[in-house]
Amino acid sequence: MLIDNHNRVINYLRLAVTDRCNLRCNYCMPSEGIDFAKREELLSIEELKEVGRTLTRMGIDKIRITGGEPFVRKDLMDLLRTLAEIESLKDISVTTNATLIGPYIDELKALGIKNVNVSMDAINRDTFERITRRDAYDTVHNNLIRLINEGFNVRINFIVLEGQNVQDILPILELQRRYDVSVRFLEEMPFNGGTKGFQSLKWNYKGILDYIKENYPDVEKLVDPPASTSLNYKIPGHKGSFGIIPSFSRTFCGSCNRLRITATGDVITCLYGKPKMNLRAFLRQPDVEGDMETAIRDVIGARAKTGHDAQQEYSKVFSNSMTSIGG
Repeated sequence: MLIDNHNRVINYLRLAVTDRCNLRCNYCMPSEGIDFAKREELLSIEELKEVGRTLTRMGIDKIRITGGEPFVRKDLMDLLRTLAEIESLKDISVTTNATLIGPYIDELKALGIKNVNVSMDAINRDTFERITRRDAYDTVHNNLIRLINEGFNVRINFIVLEGQNVQDILPILELQRRYDVSVRFLEEMPFNGGTKGFQSLKWNYKGILDYIKENYPDVEKLVDPPASTSLNYKIPGHKGSFGIIPSFSRTFCGSCNRLRITATGDVITCLYGKPKMNLRAFLRQPDVEGDMETAIRDVIGARAKTGHDAQQEYSKVFSNSMTSIGG
């Protein structure tokens, strides 16, 4: 079991498999992209398998595959097949923009990988294309509906962007009215490669909820699962639900059970903190002093208590792009 220095059990790994993405969402990176990692800096699929095996031995029982866009990696399914064979792993999930997932839906279902988060920040085509800077709306929407109809547990992640997609908040709720899905609204975070910074938000979690309640005053609060990052709600008569994630306000730090490993092997114990170590040397140089498990336990034993504390140690945290730190 992994327990940090604040007595929080760490059982959830967000494992990034690439920093590359085929969209160019304006809140994530500049239009020209970022300096992506060189191929030799990325963990190979075999190295990612070893990371998965090591962390599950240490007590991780939930792994979410992230990117960038995970399905940019042509060999992703090889990793997922191996993870699916680990008996102690209770949950394997994927976060995707749903542009490339189509050919893999049947195999994902066969492997038992049923939890898929789809990043979709607009239900209106023009808004979607302005934000993503790409013409991919039909592909994303069609794959989203297919995932729902195939019985996947789908959560739609919608980052609320002032001046860009607020008008889509109510229309996208139509999806959870018609389908048993969760639409989750996230506060914006300035992990955008340094193109934008802010100290406060107009559309924080309270503002988002108040806006929804103006139109649905009978919203009911649901019981949030342990260690949940989202505040969850139900609109009577709707098949699904919606949630709000205070990703910038960081009200959920006290129950944080997450560890992040980037596509280049950086170990990040808090989204708002700097990398604490890198795994490549342990994976590529068997004679390196010390062992990977001990090093991981050491950094978990020195975690910041909150994201605000971690940010104080890392003044340049917002110069990162979300795609480079694994979402």
